[in-house]
Amino acid sequence: MIWLTQPTYDRLHAELEHLRGPGRAEIVERISAARDEGDLKENGGYHAAKDEQGKIEGRIAQLEQMLDPKNATTEPSPDDHRVSPGKVVTYRFNGDDDEERFLFGAREIADDHTDIEVYSPQSPLGLALNGHEAGETVDFEQPNGKVAKIEIISAVPFSG
Repeated sequence: MIWLTQPTYDRLHAELEHLRGPGRAEIVERISAARDEGDLKENGGYHAAKDEQGKIEGRIAQLEQMLDPKNATTEPSPDDHRVSPGKVVTYRFNGDDDEERFLFGAREIADDHTDIEVYSPQSPLGLALNGHEAGETVDFEQPNGKVAKIEIISAVPFSG
């Protein structure tokens, strides 16, 4: 399940509607205009427009899959102190007094919430902490291959 903030869901839904309507119509016009120029084998404008059409169709498919109600939710996370999507997680590395925090959810959220770092459940840190509770210490394999211990300070529902 992909957790999105409501502003992110709304922005992605608006992008999808634009691509399905005006975005597709514009690219069809460009392809048609380029086709009218003649020989398609050596028509750079035609090939560029066809490439753009492929990108648009790919993005539409990605957004449709992401926003499908079976795959996405904007519902608040339960206040159970467990690390899960939709939570603001505060943690620190063992032996370090500095606390860090992040919003746990889809990377697309970062575009709408630049005031807080966003980590997805698929990120290395997300994979290490997901499902654990505040107060627990978990092992985290860092990009350099070393294992660090991370203490989860809190995991509270995101409130906007």
